[in-house]
Amino acid sequence: MTHHRPGRLSYEGRLLPRPAEEVVDQGLAFDVGTLVSRRRVLQVLGLGAATVGLAACGSSTTGSSGTGSSSASGTTAAAASGEIPDETAGPYPGDGSNGPDALEQSGIVRSDIRSGFGGSSGTAEGVPMTLELTVADLANGGVPFAGVAVYVWHCDRDGGYSMYSDGLTDQNYLRGVQIADADGRVRFTSIVPGCYDGRWPHVHFEVYPDEGSITDAANAIATSQVAFPQDMCDAVYAASGYESSVTNLGRVSLAGDNVFGDDGGAGQLATVTGDVTGGYTVSLAVGVDTTTTPTGGGTAGGRPGGGPPPGRPGG
Repeated sequence: MTHHRPGRLSYEGRLLPRPAEEVVDQGLAFDVGTLVSRRRVLQVLGLGAATVGLAACGSSTTGSSGTGSSSASGTTAAAASGEIPDETAGPYPGDGSNGPDALEQSGIVRSDIRSGFGGSSGTAEGVPMTLELTVADLANGGVPFAGVAVYVWHCDRDGGYSMYSDGLTDQNYLRGVQIADADGRVRFTSIVPGCYDGRWPHVHFEVYPDEGSITDAANAIATSQVAFPQDMCDAVYAASGYESSVTNLGRVSLAGDNVFGDDGGAGQLATVTGDVTGGYTVSLAVGVDTTTTPTGGGTAGGRPGGGPPPGRPGG
């Protein structure tokens, strides 16, 4: 075990989320990161992925028990074990790359994204969710990426996207930007999104170098998505208002999703604390490497002006 900095222990170059505990007791998210890192090494050496035995994971580290590595009290997620996978921004980014542009609007920098801003007054209803992303600067040894701007967006509990879906083109809720603090962390207050047909439940996000860069989607240095654990989804979708999500979730799987299926969401599966009554805190460590060329962004599937087409992934 090596020291990353005075007072913080690390293992294989990654900060331990529970410094006082043994390496084997760091939690599932840290263990998966270790396996992913080792799998990449073996791939370089020409060995099969089966050698590592990395299994796709479809559940959270905590379920609703409230014992995860992140909570609303302010503790951070485990350090990023590698670069966050590049993913499509989908057909409804609202960043100007596919029609509407929320990032040009005054008021987009905000922490509570449940309601609209500017001239929009709608509010998205649903089970409360705090989303915490902790961004690491991998080009500089994995230090916190303070000052980057993180734009997040996701569907409402009915599966619709503001600015695009039928009846929501005049709304801009569930979209917002936060600037990473000294710990590289951003925090958003939102609701748990629903599950629409063809996609595993998720949140989209883009990382920009700074606040001044957000007006041009081409400036994004990372585009990816957060995957939700199944036990959280099962609990939330049993709540009133999420009825359609129950059927849709039954038709998809994390391992079979067109975005997360390549590795079972190992690098994008959030850790979760909370419950339906009090709300959930959803956390993910996001490694960003500015020395690599971003390959995410762009659009996929779906139709502008409407919800995700039946049977067709919406991105």
